[in-house]
Amino acid sequence: MLAVVLLLALPFCIAESASSYAGSTTVDSYPPPGAANTAVDAYFPDASQVGYAGPTPTGAEPAAIVTAIPFAKVENAFPLSRPHSANGTDTKFNVMHHWGNLAPMYSVESFGLPGASPVIPEGCGLNGVHLLMRHGARYPTSGSGASHFASKIHAAASKEGFSATGHLEFLATWTYKLGAEILTPYGRDSLFSNGVAFRYRYGKLLNAFTDLPVFRTTSEDRMLDSALNFAAGFFDLRTYETDYHQEIIIEANNFNNTLAPYYVCPNSNTADVGNFGSTQASKWADIYLKDARMRLQPMIQGFNLTISRLVDMQELCAYETVALGYSKFCDLFTEEEWEGYEYYVDLNFWYSNGPGNPTAAALGLGYVQELVSRLTHTPINVWNSSTNSTLDSSNITFPLNQPIYVDATHDTVISSIVTTLNFTSLAATGPLPTDHIPPHRSYIASQIAPFSSQLVAQVLSCPASEEPTHIRFLLNDGVVPLTGIHGCTEDSNGLCALSSFISGMNARIGEINFAHDCFANYTMPNPDNITDGRCPTGS
Repeated sequence: MLAVVLLLALPFCIAESASSYAGSTTVDSYPPPGAANTAVDAYFPDASQVGYAGPTPTGAEPAAIVTAIPFAKVENAFPLSRPHSANGTDTKFNVMHHWGNLAPMYSVESFGLPGASPVIPEGCGLNGVHLLMRHGARYPTSGSGASHFASKIHAAASKEGFSATGHLEFLATWTYKLGAEILTPYGRDSLFSNGVAFRYRYGKLLNAFTDLPVFRTTSEDRMLDSALNFAAGFFDLRTYETDYHQEIIIEANNFNNTLAPYYVCPNSNTADVGNFGSTQASKWADIYLKDARMRLQPMIQGFNLTISRLVDMQELCAYETVALGYSKFCDLFTEEEWEGYEYYVDLNFWYSNGPGNPTAAALGLGYVQELVSRLTHTPINVWNSSTNSTLDSSNITFPLNQPIYVDATHDTVISSIVTTLNFTSLAATGPLPTDHIPPHRSYIASQIAPFSSQLVAQVLSCPASEEPTHIRFLLNDGVVPLTGIHGCTEDSNGLCALSSFISGMNARIGEINFAHDCFANYTMPNPDNITDGRCPTGS
């Protein structure tokens, strides 16, 4: 009987020998080579050639943001499998919500105005809307920690002595299946769905157009794909290309672009200033992943599970889930460790792209100048930021009379822009410490700049009329208090008089010294007590 017991226990004790391909990259290509055949295409005419479409009358434009109570929230990430932590499946803990900027967008309950709804306040009318959105879920950026982790696993698996057991046994045959930079299928789907949702909420504003809308994005592949998928959802898959104008602004070094301003702000790209968030976040990683390293290292031989590699594994959980639908990396970490990772990202954003970085307000300055220009229908005449004087001087590429504006950008840019807008409620509990997670913190990256993030400015008239009188902001469906803006008073619905907001923004614009904060030779203050995204006077 003893021998039988030992044999039954044996498979749980033996380490899995690594395959020679462990950690290697797997790539698929579609359509198959040679599949394109123009001779065959003639057998598949398009709808205009086939005809027989049946009746096609349209209905009235929806305006759910005015009428829909209760508001339809984003609460899941279908069709992705919801991951679980190492604590198990019987929990309400949502791992996805703790992925920071890699989290799928979800509706935020409140930024300090618990009674406010995204639906416009009763008695008010909707006069216009400005949408700033982040691209959809993507593969890791080139040279990311995720791809480096895979290459290190592959190198270790190619040598004698590498083995994995227990929860890490899958690494013995695991391959890296992620591309780089471009949207995943889920990323395309979420932007299309966001376009549909935006049509439901704000479609009625299309009736006020006298020309085709101009929407803007940048030239990066994922940026253009995000904009096109959004437009296909907002307009119609078969007609969107002729329903609006898509402006594509070059995203590259030395090109002014408010949707990618870091290319003309050198200090935002330096290791000591622009990457200060990584330095701060690493201090916290050494603390929150200490137990995970002790728990997981005995399960793998021939490979050193450093703290940075454990961070890579947490990122792989997020990246594999949004790309492949599921990841075995997710349940390696406890709920506490996922909360730790979330705060790790918060630190990165706060100190590199948010209120704690001296270039953040300068990076968002150009977009805020454009926002004021649109709100006042006044052309920009001072070029002292990332604004593009060629494009923004033209009423064709930068119209000022649209009831709907849609711009696509990146996570770090949204983080900078909300800093420039002086949404002080987000910075209320800063600066962020690096040795513990503060209770009730106000700055959470997954609520500010997740995949497909949406910052919406609702231009309203209260009471309803043809002339706008008020403005308010929604960040991922959460109403943001505007009390940090000079002239905007407390309001339970987040409203600010439009004239006061414009005056307050002009004052804020006047405070920001783009030339100094982006080009001057200075070092980060120690300690870094910045909370408004500006370089301290005298630095």
